[in-house]
Amino acid sequence: MVLAAYVLALVGALYLWGADPVLGWLAGALNLVFAVYFFRHLAFAVAAARWAEPDLLAAEVDPDGFLPSVAVLVSCKNEGLVVDGMVQALLTLDYPADRLTLLVVDDGSDDDTGARLDAWADRDRRLRVLHRAPGSGGGKSGALNDALATVDSEVVLIFDADHEPEASALRRLVRHFRDPSVGAVMGRCVIRNGHESSMATTVFVDFLSGYLVNEYGRQALFELPAYGGANCAVRTSTLRALGGWNPDTVTEDTDLTLRVLIAGQRIRYDLSAIDYEEAVVTAQRFWTQRYRWARGHQKCFRDYTWPILRARHLGVVEKVESVLFLLSYHVPVLCGIGLALTALRAFGIGGLPVVGLLPLSMLLFVGPLAELSVGLLVGRVERRAAWSLLGFLPAFVLSVWITSRAYLDGMLGRRYSWVKTSRTGATSTVSATPLTAGASR
Repeated sequence: MVLAAYVLALVGALYLWGADPVLGWLAGALNLVFAVYFFRHLAFAVAAARWAEPDLLAAEVDPDGFLPSVAVLVSCKNEGLVVDGMVQALLTLDYPADRLTLLVVDDGSDDDTGARLDAWADRDRRLRVLHRAPGSGGGKSGALNDALATVDSEVVLIFDADHEPEASALRRLVRHFRDPSVGAVMGRCVIRNGHESSMATTVFVDFLSGYLVNEYGRQALFELPAYGGANCAVRTSTLRALGGWNPDTVTEDTDLTLRVLIAGQRIRYDLSAIDYEEAVVTAQRFWTQRYRWARGHQKCFRDYTWPILRARHLGVVEKVESVLFLLSYHVPVLCGIGLALTALRAFGIGGLPVVGLLPLSMLLFVGPLAELSVGLLVGRVERRAAWSLLGFLPAFVLSVWITSRAYLDGMLGRRYSWVKTSRTGATSTVSATPLTAGASR
C-alpha cells in the first residue's frame, strides 16, 4: 500500500506539473539527502583519522579487576567447516574459569556440526552444547533465546560460528559494564580471508570502513554506536527486560540496538576488542547476506523511527543521527533513483543540463570513499591494497540493486525468513595473509 501510494503520488505530480519540474525537484531533494550523508561520512572519517589510533593500540585491559560473570553464546547451524576454529578460540579466552560459561547451540544442523561440538565438549568440560531440534524456528534469535534461558550470568557475549576472538577480547568488552548506563558493548570485527577472492577483498576493506571509521565515528561524535550482533556483549538484565532477541526480525542486532536505546541505556564501541571472521567470497553469497541485512534494517526503520523520535531522553542531534542510521539501507535505493535521473537528464529530460549532475555524482561517492581511505590508513594496510577500492564500483552497483529489491519486496509484504551465510572454512591464520597484517595489533 505504501509503495502504491508513492507511485500514485509521482504519477499524479508528473501529470499535473510535467516531467521537467517534477524531476528537477526530485533531483534537488536527492542532492540535499546526499549532502547530509556526505558530511556525515566526512565527519566520521575525520574523527577516525584524528583519534582512532590511540584507542586501537590501547594496552590496558582491566586495571580495576572488574570481572562480572559472563556467558559466551554461539548459534551454529550447519557450520562444520568453521566450528573447530571457533571453539578453539573460545577455549583460549583470557578470563577466570569460575566466572565464564561457554555455551554453543547446535541449531538443528544436518551436517557434522553437532558431532564436532559434542567431541569438543567431551574433551573440555568448560564447553556446553545445547542441541535444538530441526525446525525449532526463530533463526539465530530463537537459538540464542533458548541458550539465554539456561544461563544466569551478569553479561552475555555473542559470537557467530565463523568468529575467532583474540584472547583479550572478552575482558576488553566487559570492562565497559562498570558504567550502569551501558546496556551493550560492541567490539571490532576483522576479515581474515581477504585474499580468498576479489569479493572477500572488497568486504575486508568494507569492514575497515565500517568498524574502524563508521562505528568509531558514531561513538566519538554521538556516543551512538550499534550493537553488531557478534563480538558483542549485552547486560543480561537489560536483555531479559527487553524480552530477549526478537525472533520476528532477520537482523536481531539492529533490532536490539534500537530497543536498548529506546529503553534509555547506551551502547559502547571498543576498537581494541578484536575478533576475526570470514568474508563472503562470491557475488551470490554477498547478495544473500546483504539482502538479509537490507530487509532487516529497512523493517527496523518502519518499526522504530517513531519510538526513537518520541524518546524523551534523547536530544535532537541524537534523534537525527539515529534516524540517519536507520535510513542507511534506504540510501542505496535513493542512489538508484539518482542514477535513473542521471540517465534521464543525459537525454534532456529533467529540466537541468547534465552539468547539474556533478554535485549528485560527487556526493554519491566522495563521502564513502573518504571513510574507506581512512580505514586503510588507520588499519595500516599495505599500499597495494588501496587498489581494492576499485572493487567498490561493481559492489556499489550490486548494493543499489540488492537494497532496491529488498525495499520493493518489503513494501509489497513479501515474506522472508532468516537465512544463514554460507562459509568456506577459510584459514584462521591471520598473519598468513599480508592484506590483514595491519589489522591486528
